[in-house]
Amino acid sequence: MTKVVDLQEYRTKSIEQKGFGAWQKRFGEAFDSATRLADLSNRTLYYLAQPGEPSSIAYYEVIMGVLDLGPALKFQYLANADQMRVVDLHLFLADQIRFEMMRRLKWIIDFEGQKYGMLEMVQKFDKIKENCRVNPPKLAESNPVFAEYNQLTPGDKEVFIRRMLQDALEAFGKER
Repeated sequence: MTKVVDLQEYRTKSIEQKGFGAWQKRFGEAFDSATRLADLSNRTLYYLAQPGEPSSIAYYEVIMGVLDLGPALKFQYLANADQMRVVDLHLFLADQIRFEMMRRLKWIIDFEGQKYGMLEMVQKFDKIKENCRVNPPKLAESNPVFAEYNQLTPGDKEVFIRRMLQDALEAFGKER
């Protein structure tokens, strides 16, 4: 009797391995196609929220794996269009990671990116990025700067929140 292989399940497992294989070694945690930002440990979230090359490489591992562009170490050898796509995805995911950090600090109450799995954000980047653009993060009313934030236009509100990222990184580092 032959064994029936579910092709969609096989593809999903393959993408999970290519996308998260390096992270499972790097962070010693389990990740799969359903992993959302809220599922990341504080330690992993803090690592990914840091600016600089170590976190960039971690993002490239997932992005390039999911897009089947090879290992992160081969980034420099990609075509310019692929490099730009990887960088755009990296910046987008880094923003979403930092918004999750701010959500855990209770600085913001909601952001669009929390609705999606990490692999889904890479696979459906253009659509999800647009959804996030039209639904910017919302600052918590309990935040001491809420009155100032509330006076701003929607576009300026997102910029205002982005300016808080460094302070959020420092606060989150102290809490972990």
